[in-house]
Amino acid sequence: MHDVTATLDITREVCPMTYVRTKLKLESLAVGAVLEVLLKGEEPLKNVPRSAREEGHEVLELQARPDGSHRLLLRKQGR
Repeated sequence: MHDVTATLDITREVCPMTYVRTKLKLESLAVGAVLEVLLKGEEPLKNVPRSAREEGHEVLELQARPDGSHRLLLRKQGR
């Protein structure tokens, strides 16, 4: 189990704001921090992990939740 540093709920957001909010939250965290992102919908599910990877962050886990949303764990990487 990963120690979650912060949680961000973007289940009510739509693209492109889903990743914009995720990126801003990641920027506020220290390198190595784990961000839990709660997301919902096909586009965020595809785009948020991909965008995080493209920016060099590590996708630790992506799991479906009973309510139809997903839980994504990202580890912030330094540049």
